[in-house]
Amino acid sequence: MDKETQNSINEKELSNRDADPESLKPPYRLREENEANDHNGEAKLVRQLKNRHIAMISIGGVIGTGLFLGTATSLKNGGPVGLLLGYVVMGTICYSVMISLGEMVAYLPIPGGHIKLAERFVDPALSFTMGWNYWYNWTIILPAELTAAAILIGLWSDVNPAAWITITMVITITINMFGAGIYGEAEFIFASIKVITIVGLIILGIVLDLGGGPNHDRIGFRYWKNPGAFAQFNGIPGAKGRFLAWWAVMTQAAFSFIGTEIVAIAAGEAKNPRRNLPRAIKRVYIRIVLFYIGGTSIIGLLVPYTSKGLDLADGTAASSPFVIAIRNAGIQSLPSIINACLLTSAWSAASSDLYTSSRALYGLALAGNAPKIFLRTSKNGLPYVSIIFCSLFALLSYMGVNQGAGKVFQWLANMTAVAGLLTWFGISVTYLRFYKGLKVQGFDRRKLPFASRLQPYAAWYAMIFCILICFTSGWKVFLKGKWATDTFVTNYLPLAGFPILYIGAKLVTKKPVIKAKDMDFVTNIKEIEADT
Repeated sequence: MDKETQNSINEKELSNRDADPESLKPPYRLREENEANDHNGEAKLVRQLKNRHIAMISIGGVIGTGLFLGTATSLKNGGPVGLLLGYVVMGTICYSVMISLGEMVAYLPIPGGHIKLAERFVDPALSFTMGWNYWYNWTIILPAELTAAAILIGLWSDVNPAAWITITMVITITINMFGAGIYGEAEFIFASIKVITIVGLIILGIVLDLGGGPNHDRIGFRYWKNPGAFAQFNGIPGAKGRFLAWWAVMTQAAFSFIGTEIVAIAAGEAKNPRRNLPRAIKRVYIRIVLFYIGGTSIIGLLVPYTSKGLDLADGTAASSPFVIAIRNAGIQSLPSIINACLLTSAWSAASSDLYTSSRALYGLALAGNAPKIFLRTSKNGLPYVSIIFCSLFALLSYMGVNQGAGKVFQWLANMTAVAGLLTWFGISVTYLRFYKGLKVQGFDRRKLPFASRLQPYAAWYAMIFCILICFTSGWKVFLKGKWATDTFVTNYLPLAGFPILYIGAKLVTKKPVIKAKDMDFVTNIKEIEADT
């Protein structure tokens, strides 16, 4: 379809809407219950998320225990420079994925996000694979965050972790059962606390590094000199050991960044999506530079990578590098205050996890890739069946009671990181097809609601590195004497599942990859413009 044809279609649609005021109603706004429930209780999502909700979700929504707790393992494995480099490289990959996703979802902010976009611009098999992989990703990360909450509370109490897991689980499910509007408000509050906390920790870290703590110890770059800027991974000497130390950080760094794409899933419930989503995408660099790069820089300055407290296997909140740094500075009461703030980050991230997994399942059902029962919503647009089903997987967090919360957290983090990187890989592939379709059909990308000059190179970069990191995520088990079955399985199970799902779906659907000239850039545009 050429550009003139596209413009004539849009003009015709606009004139039709002018003639029919009823068509101006938002497509996902429910009318009378008996009109909406045309499919035995199946209704559509309601746009309840405001600009400030989307803004805060994009900046701080899924900042959680990956940054506050998981960086302990990364610092131990990589050293301060290895940690920083790992997060810088992963930050560039994350940004590349987000500008790719942002260009598509700002133009087509439809329920299901990138899952439905894959069906539209690649093929149904990739949509099926990405949908179930994405659902798996967010279903697994939920018990990871609940387990992390138990670790954090362990700083104050020796009570059985099951009690704290249960309390956090109830809070998470309750927030989600009140709907997207309440979720957005809760996330706004929780994310605000997280943003204030991380900014405060960075400022405090600078003060402590310059000798402003109670012990007046001016640290500077002391720990970059002794024990060193890089760890020598597994005692391997020279550049090889330092390279492996850096690469050991990549998977954990991925766990910290995974979830940035939640904005795409929220698109189906965002008000004025064509205005608000591009703004949210543009704010991603703030999160990357300020929170992740700034946070890891401070951690590397204040805590030596040889510190005994960095071992997550002991299952205590003292493993948080921020808490270790504050204790080392001689500040007595502040660690508990910081830990309380970190606990709200676990609640926030867990709430986002359940929100995203339930909407991903709804999107799967919408595409016909999951049972239709998951399309059931309340008259207020709440996909309650999907939420209840996804909540059941939170029970996996109770594994931490016997196995040790720190160990279970590492298992779940590995599985989440690989599944998340595969999602990013799929998003990049989808964007490259989207880019090709626009070019072949004569669309001007500069007139899209959001477009980046870095494309398509950013998408190629993200696609290649995501799959490379996935293949090497469990490389440590292949070192002599380092075999660990649990590490191997948790790293490579999601990777093996992705091609199996795709090939299986391809055999069932028997549909070819959509040609660039046949891609649909028109459907849903009328409804989207009515919401703008």
